[in-house]
Amino acid sequence: MLPRAPQVPTLDHTPKWRLIVLIFLPFAAGYYLSYLFRTINALISSQLTSDLALSPAQLGLVTSAYFLTLAALQVPIGVWLDRYGPRRVQSVLMLVAAAGAALFGAADGFWTLVLARLLIGFGVAAALMAGLKAIVLWFPKERVALANGCMVMLGALGAVTATAPAELLLHWTGWRGMFELLAAATAASAGLVYFVVPERAVTAAAQPGSASVNLKAIYTDPRFWRLAPLSATCVGTAGALQGLWVAPWLADVEGFERGGVIRHLFVMAIALSAGALLMGATADRLRRRGVSPRTILAVVATMFIAAELALILRLPLPSYLLWSVVAAVGAAPVLSYSILAEFFPKEATGRANGALNVFHHGGAFVLQYAIGLILGQWTGQDGRYPAIAYQIALGLILSLQIVALAWFELPRVQALGSDLVRPLRRRSLRETRSSRRATLSAVTPDDRLVVKRYAALSSSPKRYPPQPCPP
Repeated sequence: MLPRAPQVPTLDHTPKWRLIVLIFLPFAAGYYLSYLFRTINALISSQLTSDLALSPAQLGLVTSAYFLTLAALQVPIGVWLDRYGPRRVQSVLMLVAAAGAALFGAADGFWTLVLARLLIGFGVAAALMAGLKAIVLWFPKERVALANGCMVMLGALGAVTATAPAELLLHWTGWRGMFELLAAATAASAGLVYFVVPERAVTAAAQPGSASVNLKAIYTDPRFWRLAPLSATCVGTAGALQGLWVAPWLADVEGFERGGVIRHLFVMAIALSAGALLMGATADRLRRRGVSPRTILAVVATMFIAAELALILRLPLPSYLLWSVVAAVGAAPVLSYSILAEFFPKEATGRANGALNVFHHGGAFVLQYAIGLILGQWTGQDGRYPAIAYQIALGLILSLQIVALAWFELPRVQALGSDLVRPLRRRSLRETRSSRRATLSAVTPDDRLVVKRYAALSSSPKRYPPQPCPP
């Protein structure tokens, strides 16, 4: 028999340190590993290409396969968490991720790599949502927002580990040995969640058929479709670039050596981690002053588009600054989730967030693979591709973001146009009334008497047939 989960005191009497050690940190470790898996291929892309003779399209598909299963499982995982609880779901799925990491380390061909990345994405699909669910179940309501922010920040540190620290490990073990170590760490994380995290009854079990009804309401809401394209194109692009293509861009377009590429990846990972806390704190502070998260998201998207445009045109701006903006946008779901919370009731926000995550991860899968397909249209030399190939790939994605931003801002523009036209209409109406008064004031008393008699005659056609107006 499997050992029972450890028991802890009731929620009201649980010490804070036990909440952190027994609940928060085990789930944070799982999310940390998921982010490390998400971004590690940017570090080893050159080794994968040379060791296994991968084309850009194949490299893009191998890396983006992670996002495919991640996107496909977002909605079912919400139901599983409600039914079985975060402890069971997270511990089982992390074992799948460990198997995928072990298979990746032993892979000897393209399709084996794809299968391994699919398993890794499957295994870490619940990493964030399970942690957020555990926080809601165990932490006091007034601490949930802070705990969520810390969870996202600590998870983003996995992207930091996938830079300079992983580079040191790579020199020691190679990429195959590194994935074997990651497989062991992931299995240990699964055991940590199962044997350390206490069990807690899930009070909000899903009713039969409620999931489909709620999802139908979410996916048919026009406000959801106003937000989803912008959030997906921005977050998906940030994930696609930081997870793989930023390293080849820095080497092929900017001409950086290996050390410069690693430093850029490190700075980007720090920007992602800091961006999660900064966006959450900014949205909370500005909301108190009447500024909606929708406005903040539009500003962030505009900055993202400007940074990408500067990269495409190769403007003389610090590359660390531009790529930090790109990385920070990866934390924009913090704003998107806040917007969804305004659209849907609390009991539906979990499924609403999962529905939007489908577009985030699905967008990252499509865009990451598409960049590889576009690069493959050029002939590479020693694994390097011309700058124009990267510029066209990012330019096409940029055009999608501009269209999505225009669609997102269309209601605001229409409202602004109405506000601008309304005073002009009022002014035109006042001028019309004034001209009428001026015309009436210019009519003599005799003219008024003639008009009055003619109106009386015309009002009774049976007794007084219409007569021509006197001159």
